[in-house]
Amino acid sequence: MTLTATVIAALGVAGVLVGSFLNVVIYRVPLGKSVVRPRSSCPTCGNVLSARDNVPIVSWIVLKGRCRRCGERIGMRYPLIEIVTGLLWAGLAWWALVVDGALPLLPLVLVLGSVGVSLAVIDLDHHRLPDQLVLPLYPIVLFGLAFPGVVSGEWPVWLTLGGGLLWLVGVGLPWLVTGGRGMGFGDVKLAPVLGMVLGWWAFSAAATGLLISFLLGAVVGVAVLVSGRGDRKSAVPFGPFLLVGALVGLVIGPIVGSAYVEIFQL
Repeated sequence: MTLTATVIAALGVAGVLVGSFLNVVIYRVPLGKSVVRPRSSCPTCGNVLSARDNVPIVSWIVLKGRCRRCGERIGMRYPLIEIVTGLLWAGLAWWALVVDGALPLLPLVLVLGSVGVSLAVIDLDHHRLPDQLVLPLYPIVLFGLAFPGVVSGEWPVWLTLGGGLLWLVGVGLPWLVTGGRGMGFGDVKLAPVLGMVLGWWAFSAAATGLLISFLLGAVVGVAVLVSGRGDRKSAVPFGPFLLVGALVGLVIGPIVGSAYVEIFQL
């Protein structure tokens, strides 16, 4: 196994472990509970999980998706979140290792990706993005972008601010115009953070990510209407679309920007 493959595999495993913690965050933060104490327990019978029953993915498979004490079913979404986080970490590691200049940005995008998984699921469950998770991202992003700046010697401050402003206006304006009916204020608070990171990487990443977010939201909104699972007044959480759009913009944004320049010979 090559060094690159080893690093990707190791970060994938680390991502699975992080995903196990994210399950705790997703459950407790909306309830205002500590994510540190008490130890994880069965929500039905209160049985505190032992170490052998708390191994990511493996324990769920061994226990056949049930609590060892009461036999109550444990939702499949717990191992799914662990798997998704592991794949996300592995994918971001691959991106950072194969794309020139991306490696210094890896620590920050791993943190953002992990918090993003929590925010996406919480938004789907509760239709809100908790300030406890969103607001700390501001200092995290500022310090996180300082590291690649020091390593590369490049400080694209205006592109960073431009990306943040683009996302703030792109999300904040619809919120303002619709009186908060089109999306929540949590989306407005999250948007500049994502835009700044994308802007630092490439302004085309910020523009592409924002466009993808709205396209995804439109497609899913139409699908909900066509399927009969909702009407025009049905609330569809927009946070997951912002987060997925940001991820797509990060990966393909510079490619889209280069193609645009080449096609129109700018």
